[in-house]
Amino acid sequence: MSDREKLEARLVWERPEPASRPAPEPLSREQIVRAAIALADADGLAAVSLRKVGASLDAGPMRLYGYLSSKEELLELMVDAVYGEMASEGPLTGDWRRALSAMAQRTRRAAKRHAWFIDLLGGRPHLGPHVLAHVEATFAALSGAPGFEHIDSVMLAVGTVDAYVLGALRNEASKLERGMNQAEWEAVSGPYIQRMISTGRFPMLAQVVRDATHPSADVVFERGLDCVLDGIAARLGR
Repeated sequence: MSDREKLEARLVWERPEPASRPAPEPLSREQIVRAAIALADADGLAAVSLRKVGASLDAGPMRLYGYLSSKEELLELMVDAVYGEMASEGPLTGDWRRALSAMAQRTRRAAKRHAWFIDLLGGRPHLGPHVLAHVEATFAALSGAPGFEHIDSVMLAVGTVDAYVLGALRNEASKLERGMNQAEWEAVSGPYIQRMISTGRFPMLAQVVRDATHPSADVVFERGLDCVLDGIAARLGR
């Protein structure tokens, strides 16, 4: 077997599942993935291991290796399952701006349902069938629209919105990971911030504390997304 054939044999997307066995319990990749997602939703990605997933299904970890070869494959399957949830919301419709906005909001809703999801995005591209269908649908929603006649323009716009969404969601997640809500964090850090402002060395920070409206995370995300889309629209107009 060549190196390329060995690589292709490792791709879980095209590797068949083992034959169904009636005992001790029927098992499938879908069951394994759903069990892993339930663990991650409850206790984070640290709670996901083949041993723990197997235990939740009354199956030993060695039996799971018949369906996937590593935890990394399991994580890829989990990501793809979430993209499947996003696709179930229906096709992207409307003009390019509405389509990109819908894509961004779907990703944010998915990250709210599955707090771990954002940690698995970025880096090496995901290649699962639901991911590829999502990319295909997003590109198709822009393709041929005025200003998007060339595929490079489509990719630039989609990639720019993706980068914004990833950064915004990671920022939101980092605030939640402190173990306290925004009001609790402000109560703890507020006196220190006020002492630093009183030194006179941070006039802009003082203006933020005194004058900024500090809208909700939903509003911040929408406004930031509008800024990104306005930038794309301005580029199209040039």
